[in-house]
Order: sequence, then C-alpha cells, then structure tokens
Amino acid sequence: MTTDFTTRPEILGTFGVVSSTHWIASSVGMAILERGGNAFDAAVAAGFTLQIVEPHLCGPGGDMPAIIYSAKSRKLDVICGQGPAPAAATIQHYRSVGLDMIPGNGLLATVIPGAFDGWMLMLLLHGTMSVRDVLEPAIYYAEHGHPILPCASKAIGELADFFRTEWLTSYDTWLPGGSVPPAHSNFCNPVLAGTWKRVVSEAMAARGRERQIDAARDAFYRGFIAERIDAYLKSAEVMDDSGSPHRGVLTAHDMAGWQASVENPQTYDYRDWTVAKTRSWGQGPVMLQSLALLKNLNIGAMDPRGPDFVHSVVEAMKIAYADREIYYGDPDFFDVPMETLLSDRYNNDRRTLLTDDASYEFRPGVLPGYQRQVDLTLAMLDELSGTGAVYEPTMAHLSRTPGDTVHLDVIDRWGNMVSVTPSGGWLQSSPVIPELGFSLNSRAQMFWLKPGLPTSLEPGKRPRTTLTPSIALHNGRPALAFGTPGGDQQDQWQLAFFLRYVHHQKNLQSAIDMPLFHSAHFPASFYPRTRSPGEVVIEGNFDVATLEELRRRGHSLTVAEPWSIGRLTAASRDPDGLLRAAASPRLMQAYAVGR
Repeated sequence: MTTDFTTRPEILGTFGVVSSTHWIASSVGMAILERGGNAFDAAVAAGFTLQIVEPHLCGPGGDMPAIIYSAKSRKLDVICGQGPAPAAATIQHYRSVGLDMIPGNGLLATVIPGAFDGWMLMLLLHGTMSVRDVLEPAIYYAEHGHPILPCASKAIGELADFFRTEWLTSYDTWLPGGSVPPAHSNFCNPVLAGTWKRVVSEAMAARGRERQIDAARDAFYRGFIAERIDAYLKSAEVMDDSGSPHRGVLTAHDMAGWQASVENPQTYDYRDWTVAKTRSWGQGPVMLQSLALLKNLNIGAMDPRGPDFVHSVVEAMKIAYADREIYYGDPDFFDVPMETLLSDRYNNDRRTLLTDDASYEFRPGVLPGYQRQVDLTLAMLDELSGTGAVYEPTMAHLSRTPGDTVHLDVIDRWGNMVSVTPSGGWLQSSPVIPELGFSLNSRAQMFWLKPGLPTSLEPGKRPRTTLTPSIALHNGRPALAFGTPGGDQQDQWQLAFFLRYVHHQKNLQSAIDMPLFHSAHFPASFYPRTRSPGEVVIEGNFDVATLEELRRRGHSLTVAEPWSIGRLTAASRDPDGLLRAAASPRLMQAYAVGR
C-alpha cells in the first residue's frame, strides 16, 4: 500500500461515511446517520441540501439517477429519477418554431422534473425517516442562509444583465436587492423554503410514513407545485440561447402521469470486480465498454501517471464513446444491442484499433442490422460539424455559463450503499417559477431533432443523460461507491480513478488526488454539441516528460491548471466492515466525513 502524501486523509471508520461535492451536504448526511437513519435517509437529506448549497449545479426541477445496494434485500438497483419528454415535445413542433437543435436552456429544453420523485421513492422503499426529517436541513439552509460558493456567485454575476432584461423572476431570486451576492456571503432562498415547508405540511397531515411520502409526491406532481408550473408555462415565452424567445411544452398533465422507477443496473465483470451503471438511457455503459477494451492490456504494469496509461485510456474511450453516439438511448423505445457491445468477441475486434498513435477518426462499430442507424448518425454529425460551433452571438453568455452536476456517496454501518449523481434545474437553465423559488431543467437538449435515432426526440422518451453514478463489487461483495460531476467527462474521470484504484492504489484519497485528463474527441452532449478531434485536456501537474511523449504520439494537448479537472468522491467497505471515504480537493468544496 502506498504511503504517498495525500491532500486530505482517507476517512476511516465503522459507523458510517458520507462523501459529497459540498461539505455542508456531507455534514447533513452524517447528522442523519448520527440520528439513527440509514444510508438512504442520509442520501435523501444530503441530496435536498445540495440543491440549496450548489444551486448553479442542481435544483428541485432537475433529475437524479442513483445506484443503490440494500443490505436487507442483498440486491443492487437503479432508481431512475430521470423524467422523460412531455407529450407535446415532438420533432415536428420544435422544427415548426425554427429550431434544428434543442437549446441548452429556456423552456423548450425542459423534460418532466424527476429528482423529487426519485428521492421520495428511495425514502419510501429503503428509508426509515419522515419527509419532515429529510427536508428540514434543506429548509434551514434555504431560510437561514448558506455561504454562497464563489463559482455560484460568478455564474450569477455573468448572467446578471440577462436576468435583469429577460428572466426577471431569476433576477429577483438570485440578485436580492439588485446586487450579485458576494462569494461566501450568506445567501437565502425564502421562497423555496416556503415551498418545502408547504410540502412537509401537506405530507405530515397524512397518517403513517408511507402515506406521508405519497402525499409529498402528490404535492409536487399532482398538487400545488405542478399547478404553479403549469400556470407559468401557459403564458411564459422566454429567451433561450437560440437567440429567440420560446414557450415551453410541459404541462401539469405530463407531471401527473409520471413517476420514478426501479430497474436493474447494467453490469460488467472486469477481473475480480463487477461494475454497475445505469442502462443505456444514461451514458454509464460507455465506462463498461472502455473496461471491455482495456481488460486484456497490462494496465497494472503501466505507470498510472505515465504516457502509456493516459494514451491507452484515451484511445479506448474514443472508441467506446463513438458507440455511445450511435447506439445509446432509452431502451424502452429502441433496441440497444448492449449485450453485443460488451461482448468479448466484439471488443476483441475493436481492440485492434488501438495503436501507439493518437487517432483523429470517429470510429463507431457497425453491427449487423444497424448500418442505417450508423449512416444516419454519421450524416447528422457531418452536417453538424459545419454549424455546431455557431450560436447566436447575443446569447453567447448563456453557453459560456453552463450548469454542471453534483455527486454523493453514502455507506452506513449495516452495509447499505448509495451512489447518486443529481443534476439539472440549475439557476442557468430557465427562469425561476414564480411562488416556488426554483427553475426547471434543460435535459431535453440531449435529444436530436432528426428522426430514426435512439436519441431522437419523442414524447415519453428519456433523454440519454450524462449522469452516471457507480457501484463496484469485489468478488461479488459490494465494495465501492464513486462518481463525479462533469457531463461527458464523468465516465472518463471515473474510469481513470477506478483503474488506478484497482491496479495501483488501495487508498481512495491517493487515487483521487492523481492528476486527471479527458478527451474532447467525440460530440458533446450539451448545446451546441461541439467536438474537437484528437484533443486531450490534461492537468498541468503531470510530468513534463509525460506531456511531451503524448504530443509525440499525436495527441493535441490542452494543458489545464493543476488541480482543476474533476470533482470525484468515493466511499468503500472492506470485508471486515471497515468503511473508507475520500473527496477531491479540486475547487476546495467536496468533503468526506465519517467515523
């Protein structure tokens, strides 16, 4: 085991551990464990708190996929809190208002908000606490304030003029008194606090914990929250980054007819580990495909900070992500050949594409029966390559101030395990809904407005999200929960972390502290859907010799500032019950706690 210096100690204990992208949320989760709650109770409370303290990265109108392990049922499950497209969200409608790409924000980018029902379903099926218990911390920080993060203050400042002229409800919410809140100043959202107080009041009026949770779900999806959203969207027509104002298509009827669901994870065996991800409605299987390509390479013999490791991982991801663009989508709508994509035979053939030189080609696999799908996608991407980097100059500030994501891992003394990546509904996504204090999401931007593709826009279809939590089993035993924000980079940073942990470092913090990198070779999932063939973004704390060798192999390097890429968090459980947790020092806000 390494004795290298780490930026923070790897947290050790036997009672419980929580690691998240914000220290307050981690502390809230730990407080729930201290009160006798389990990992699911702690995750729900911490998740709602993240909506308050990282409002530029997630919100109540967003989404949340979770991978969980229940010690009681001894089963891994995915909780899908990813809402689908509304009934009126058709390609024909979006084309009729002059769009050839769904904007990255505004009201047309909205799908049914899924996060609230996802959290409530987790609480209902696996938690022990009440709606009041898990919402109280979020209500406290919304009502009494929290130190607003520098990056949140910066995002508000960049959008202040736009909010003032176009999204007045957001201006009132995020610039109280007409001023940008200074970094680390105490910031309150009293309207959102009032929304959650009313949800709690309506929930607690019911008898019994399960009925109370159902009442809370009704308040959001069939009660006053859905009514407020519906009333606003019937009349609102707001500017988005297409450069024109548009009306939304989400209705109260859409919300009333949807609920979060539980499904089996997609898994892959890598040596003596089994990695669990969401199915193909998320990008998670791309990490599994990368592992399938890399498993016959001698990763353990490579320097985890060296050029062989970076080159091998980047080139494998280029191949796997090309397949993501062709084949991934909601499996309820499209036949996704995941068994073939993860098969040894397929990956043995694909592995022959890995050479000592960087590839600048976009090389998806062509499976029998899928030639037309490949041709349609490649033709669309070729068309996009000439226009995708162009957006209305007057709206450029919106594209320069994107949202992101948060992440949370929890393990309790009983062995329950949660990995969840909430996102969407951030303050940059759309105007704040009057009387509610939060925005809707912009996840629909991941659909294409071309028919016949797995990710073509269709009513009721889930967008192919980038949100991708992870749980890994070691020799069949749930052992590791991990994840990160980062959009298309999430599975890239997780892959580097996982390989380093499995092959080189059994210290979570040491593995997280290692310098990171990612490829920009393939099309982005977010508006304006650009790509940069051959580009690798890499932290400047790699050795100069490594950077020079990567350039010699043909990689186009963008060297980022040291300690600037990724926000990984992780938690693990040893066979003897010892718990561990760690969090990235990058941005100086993620934190792991436990005892």
